[in-house]
Amino acid sequence: MNLKALVSVTGKPGLFKLIGQNKGGFILETLDDQKKKSVVNLATNKMATLEDITIYGFDEELRLIDILERIKEKGTAPDAKSDGKTLREFFREVAPGHDEERVYSSDIKKIINWYSIIKELPLFDEETPIPTTDDSTSGDDTAAESAT
Repeated sequence: MNLKALVSVTGKPGLFKLIGQNKGGFILETLDDQKKKSVVNLATNKMATLEDITIYGFDEELRLIDILERIKEKGTAPDAKSDGKTLREFFREVAPGHDEERVYSSDIKKIINWYSIIKELPLFDEETPIPTTDDSTSGDDTAAESAT
C-alpha cells in the first residue's frame, strides 16, 4: 500500500493527493472524479500524510497504514454510519491494542471513511517504495572526475 502522497487536512473533509508546492503552500488535488485543486497554507491548516498518522495504543502507537492493511486483509469494513458498538467491535479486530479511552468513535468513522476512499485507488495495491541510498551516486562522481 503506497500512501505517501495522500494527505488529510484539518477542517477539510476527505483525503487529498499532494501534487506540488508553491510559495503560497502545498497544492492538493481531490481524489474524486472532479480532481479539484486547492492550495493549503501550513500557517493556517494542519496537514498529515496517511503514512505518518498513528493511533493511540496501550503499549505503543499503532500506525494507520498497518490498520488499513488489516482492514484490506479482512476484506470488508462496516459502514461508517453504523452504530458505535459495531464500529468499536470491528476496530478491536483490526487494531488490537488501541486505547479505547483515547480513540473515539469519530476517529474510527474517519478511518473507515478513508479506507472506503482509498480502496478504489490504484496505489492501494502498490508496494510502498523503498528509499534509495546516495551510495550509487557517489560512484558516478568518481567516474566523472577520472574521465576529465
